[in-house]
Order: sequence, then C-alpha cells, then structure tokens
Amino acid sequence: MESIQLDATADPTLVLLTVEEAARRLRIGRTLCFRLVGTGELESVPIGRLRRIPPDAVDAYVARLREANRPAAAAA
Repeated sequence: MESIQLDATADPTLVLLTVEEAARRLRIGRTLCFRLVGTGELESVPIGRLRRIPPDAVDAYVARLREANRPAAAAA
C-alpha cells in the first residue's frame, strides 16, 4: 500500500504559512525566503517571536515579479 504525502502548502484552509511552506510554494530555498521576508519584498506578520506569511502575499510577490519582467510595449 502506497503512502500519500500531503503538501501542507496546498491546503487552502491555512490562514498563514511558515517561511518553509512559502519557500516550498515559490520553489526557492528557505534562506532566500527568509531574505525576502527580511527585506520586506515578501510580506510577513509577526506572531510573538514567529514570522508567518499570508498565502496571498506569495501571490502578490509573484505578480510583482511578473510585472517587473514583462517586456515594455513596443512604441508605435
């Protein structure tokens, strides 16, 4: 019998993600994700001594990356 491993980052009921879960969603390393949180590029909220990332902050970060890398419209 095969074991099914559930990816916690795919759970739509999660209100906040750990840095590791956000990194997994972005397919980046944990260290880079902590750096993005530290610089404010990736929004996070403090809960005591912990840092958590709203799932929509991951989407917003990706949207900003896409917008920044979109080619400029050709001048007419």
